[in-house]
Amino acid sequence: MMKTELFDYELPPELIAQTPLPERDASRLLVLARDGSGRAEHRRFRDLPELLKPGDLLVLNNTRVLPARLFGRKEDTGARIEVLLLSPRAAADGPPPDGNIWNVLLRPARRLKPGQAAVFAGGRLRGEVLSADGGGPGERVMAFSTEGDWEDELRLWGQAPLPPYIGVPLADKERYQTVYARETGSAAAPTAGLHFTPALLERLRRGGVETREILLHVGVGTFRPVRTDKVEEHVMHSERFRIESETAAAVRRAKAEGRRVVAVGTTVVRTLEAAAARTGKVEAGTGETDIFIYPGFRFQVVDALITNFHFPRSTLLMLVSAFAGRDNVLAAYAEAARLKYRFYSFGDAMFVG
Repeated sequence: MMKTELFDYELPPELIAQTPLPERDASRLLVLARDGSGRAEHRRFRDLPELLKPGDLLVLNNTRVLPARLFGRKEDTGARIEVLLLSPRAAADGPPPDGNIWNVLLRPARRLKPGQAAVFAGGRLRGEVLSADGGGPGERVMAFSTEGDWEDELRLWGQAPLPPYIGVPLADKERYQTVYARETGSAAAPTAGLHFTPALLERLRRGGVETREILLHVGVGTFRPVRTDKVEEHVMHSERFRIESETAAAVRRAKAEGRRVVAVGTTVVRTLEAAAARTGKVEAGTGETDIFIYPGFRFQVVDALITNFHFPRSTLLMLVSAFAGRDNVLAAYAEAARLKYRFYSFGDAMFVG
C-alpha cells in the first residue's frame, strides 16, 4: 500500500495563479527529463516547437467548459443559493416536458430539500430539487425549467465554474476555454491546453508535428483531493470520453512507427491509456472511464506529457508522478516554487519527456 502523504508538498499561497497571463503562450515551461535524472530546463511555452520533433503526434482534448455555475435565490424565502451543474441525468419516467434533470452541487445544501425550488436569472430559470441522492456531500438531483431555450439561457446566465482556489472573477469567459474547445460538457477546463494559441498550433504543424483530438468531459471530481490514507483505497470519479476512428488510427500508426505520442494534459493521458487497457492498442469508441493512474502504472501509449502544476494529494499529481517518478516530480515542483513559477489552473506548465 502507498501512503497518500507521499504526494503532499508545501506551496506558498501567493504562487497560486489567480488570473491568466495576457498572452496564453507567455507562460513559463519547466522541461523535465522523464528518466529520473532530475535534468530540468526553464523555457517559455511558446518555445514548444523547439522541443517537439517532426513526426511527433500531439493529442488535444477538445472539450468545452459548461457555464455551469448559477447564482439564485430560494423560491419561498429569497435565501441565496449557488448551484454547480455536474452532469445531466435521465429521469426514470423520461425527461420533464419543460426542463432538464442534472446532478448538481448545491451551496448551502441544507437550504433546499426535495420538493423545494430556487429561481435564477431574475426568474427566467427555475430549479426544483428532486432528490438528495446526488452521489456525494452537498450533491442533489434537480430539474430545471426555463422560459426560453435551456442551452441559450445557460450560456447567457451561467458563469465559468472556476476552481475553489481561484478567488478573482474572470473578466473574459473564453480564457477558461482552450482555443480548440468544441463540445460543451466539462465542469473544469483541461488546463494544460490553455497555453496554446492558434498561431502556436500552426507553427507546430508547419514543423511536422501531427495534431489529433480526443474528447473527455472533465468532472468536478478533478478538484477533490485524495482523502484516504492509502492511495489504493481512493475511489476514482468517472468521466465521459470519445475517441474518433481517425484519432485512434493516428495513435496506432505513430506507435507502430516509433514516433512519440505527446499528451496535452492528464485528461488525454487517462483517455488514451484507458482506451488501450484491454488490447494494448488505442481503440475508437465512446464510454466512461474511472481509470486511476498512480506510481506503478504501466504506460502503453503516452511518451511525453504537457501538464500544469497540480495541487497536493491530488490524483493529477499522482498521475504525473507515475509518468516521471515521484521524487523526480516533487523535486521539480520544489524548484518551480523556488523560482516563483505560477501554480494550478492559470499557472505555468511542464513538459515531461
